[in-house]
Amino acid sequence: MNQVNRRNFLRLAGAGAAAAAAAPVAQAMGAATATAASVVNPENADRETQQDKPDTNIADAAKIARGPNSMPGLYPGRVVMVKNSRSVRDNLIVEQEVYDMIARSMLELTGEKKLKKAWRKFVKPGERIGLKVNPVAGKSLSTSHEVVRAVIAQLEESGIKRSQLTIWDRREFELTDVGFTQENYPGIRITGTEQMDKEGLYYGKDGKLYGEHMIDRDWYYWADVEGEYDEYTMPYMVNGGKYSYFTKIVTQELDRIINIPILKNAGMTVTLALKNLAFGSVSNTGRLHAKLWNETCAQVCAFAPLRDKVVLNIVDGIKGCFNGGPGANPQFFCDYHTIITGSDPVAVDRIGFDVVIARRIAEGLQKAPTPQGLEFMLQAEKLSLGVADREKIELREVILG
Repeated sequence: MNQVNRRNFLRLAGAGAAAAAAAPVAQAMGAATATAASVVNPENADRETQQDKPDTNIADAAKIARGPNSMPGLYPGRVVMVKNSRSVRDNLIVEQEVYDMIARSMLELTGEKKLKKAWRKFVKPGERIGLKVNPVAGKSLSTSHEVVRAVIAQLEESGIKRSQLTIWDRREFELTDVGFTQENYPGIRITGTEQMDKEGLYYGKDGKLYGEHMIDRDWYYWADVEGEYDEYTMPYMVNGGKYSYFTKIVTQELDRIINIPILKNAGMTVTLALKNLAFGSVSNTGRLHAKLWNETCAQVCAFAPLRDKVVLNIVDGIKGCFNGGPGANPQFFCDYHTIITGSDPVAVDRIGFDVVIARRIAEGLQKAPTPQGLEFMLQAEKLSLGVADREKIELREVILG
């Protein structure tokens, strides 16, 4: 059993609590800089057999019938990629250009001529809508405010009230650190599962972690891997043991989810739509990195709170990284000038994978894509969450500038 201790957890950080949480606990649990051994070391993957994989409760996911909005959503296998070299100027993101890119992607995805009609295919007035961002790598590599503000503006123009919106992620204090605050987003709820009070404390007067009140023990991802953490790490995990509980944000507080990950690598694969959802929606994830990274990315998304509520994925590829991810290493930052959109998170990840790996090859970091880098997408495809086969994906490319 691998205990994640304070020294190993925080040595990955370098800059405070948010950075500590950003570091994938995989390193602290002996998975080196990878998210999974099968991703980073193909030789390990070749030696690894399915019998080595711990059991999970993935069979429970199929017990609840799929609905009309279930993944892969309205447009299975269809992905829109919009590129615009004008989206970054003097190292700053140009918000109007981003707005235009997202608007064009919505029209191309839906085939509608009016932006309002395009958005109304996914969300409606009165629904509680969550915007799932990714702030874990800190200010320099977070889902950008320009992209989020553009999404919000278009939602408002489509008749969605700010009071319907929630910006959320796993850790509320990371959201605050990168600027997702009430001051910057008036009228919009900002929340996370793992929380800290104004005094910097993780525990309330009842002696329980604030995060304990945010997890839904009726919904869980069970895996036969024990999570054991010391007192310094537990606030980032909420609970130990073999259960990873879904946050109440997805089980009780939202009707629709728009997923807005950032375009970045994780070893020789990517951490985009599926990873942003899976590891951002359940507790006790430290135990899952070493042996079940691929399975977690796919299987957690197969449970109803995500499978049936995530209606749209908009990848913020204006800025991103091609190495050193999912943490922030400035020497590997780049401007992709890209927005990738689709209802199908698997197809979106597959196209994002091509973009990132092409950059890695150009930079001499690898010679070719590795089959192991596609593993979590292939597993998600088998769970009917989307299309991983590149030949079956309809990619619509648009160049605005």
